[in-house]
Amino acid sequence: MASAPSSTAAGDRAARRDERAAGRSAYESVIERLSKASVDKHWEPYRDIPWDEPEFLVRRADPRWELPEADRLGGHPWYRSRPPEVRAEIGLWRVATAMKIGLQFENLLKRGLLNYAYRLPNGSPEFRYVYHETIEEGHHGMMFQEFVNRTGLPIRGMARPLSAVAQVAPWIPLISTELFFVFVLGGEDPIDHVQRKVLKEGRAHHPLEETIIRIHVAEEARHISFARHYLRDRVPRMPAYRRHLLGVAAPVVLGVMARIMLAPPGPMIRRFGIPARVVSEVYLRSPAARQEIRDSVSRTRELCAETGLINGFTRRIWQVMGIS
Repeated sequence: MASAPSSTAAGDRAARRDERAAGRSAYESVIERLSKASVDKHWEPYRDIPWDEPEFLVRRADPRWELPEADRLGGHPWYRSRPPEVRAEIGLWRVATAMKIGLQFENLLKRGLLNYAYRLPNGSPEFRYVYHETIEEGHHGMMFQEFVNRTGLPIRGMARPLSAVAQVAPWIPLISTELFFVFVLGGEDPIDHVQRKVLKEGRAHHPLEETIIRIHVAEEARHISFARHYLRDRVPRMPAYRRHLLGVAAPVVLGVMARIMLAPPGPMIRRFGIPARVVSEVYLRSPAARQEIRDSVSRTRELCAETGLINGFTRRIWQVMGIS
């Protein structure tokens, strides 16, 4: 028979140890399930997408590329007044730009994941899942780039200065793995938010676009789940000063990333001569645009609140970044 603890404090410490062990066991079970799901259900872009089937070919004037009226730009009088083939090409340009930025982000993410995995100890359950995710992100990059290639449009993705600054991201895990996974969610959640909205629109989409989005959403659900569980496991155990620094950095990273992922592409604006007043009305001064930014990070905001990263001080930063 086990002896009683010598003091209440000792009993409390023992209870906390048991709670941490139970929490760690549950966390590892989640990672194991995610790894198994990556084996059981995954896609390969050159096997599972019929790129050369007639209905999957990309034609710039295809009316299915047109932005719906519910879209902020698609519903603007300037856009509605363009010829049908111009409306279609603008829509195609925007889809292709989103995919190009997505593959650039995932390139940074893969390098960061490998930097994180490089230092993991033998027997770490995270190692296997990180490699599953890296492989899947590699497939996504090929899938997105193939789509961009087939449009024949000069899609660039991130602006060059931003792309240069972004090269810092893969090194974040060497400083803080928690900050890195906030960065991961900052890129993945806005994309996932937009793509799920596209699938729920109830209108006819080009089958190539829809197939790519469905594959991406299905696999990103696992990637987002891993990042969320990782932060839920790690953040409460961080030293107070590091948790405070992460609480300050998180809304800055999320606010910047959401805007990168959702901003209108500059080359598209110049190519089609979209007037500055239209850009301002649709993307800068629009309450709907600001709400879209907030909505795109809502799940990560809830996670930050749950893990104690939002308090009276950091809440003001969320407000300044426009994502509270």
